[in-house]
Amino acid sequence: MSGQGSSGNVIAAVCSFFIPGLGQLVQGRLLPAFLFFVAGIAAWVVLLGWVFHIWSVIDAALWKGPSTLG
Repeated sequence: MSGQGSSGNVIAAVCSFFIPGLGQLVQGRLLPAFLFFVAGIAAWVVLLGWVFHIWSVIDAALWKGPSTLG
């Protein structure tokens, strides 16, 4: 199981470094991947894309994975 600080999250963060949302896609999180990609592209148009780009990297790196109950 991948959790915060795992090698899977490091790989996801590296992927998001190159393309916003790619790390979330690698983690199987389709909606956040789509939102980070679209927001990143839209923000680059107004020269603030780096904000979403960095946010995407941090989100992929800090994701804790699905919680297990019981």
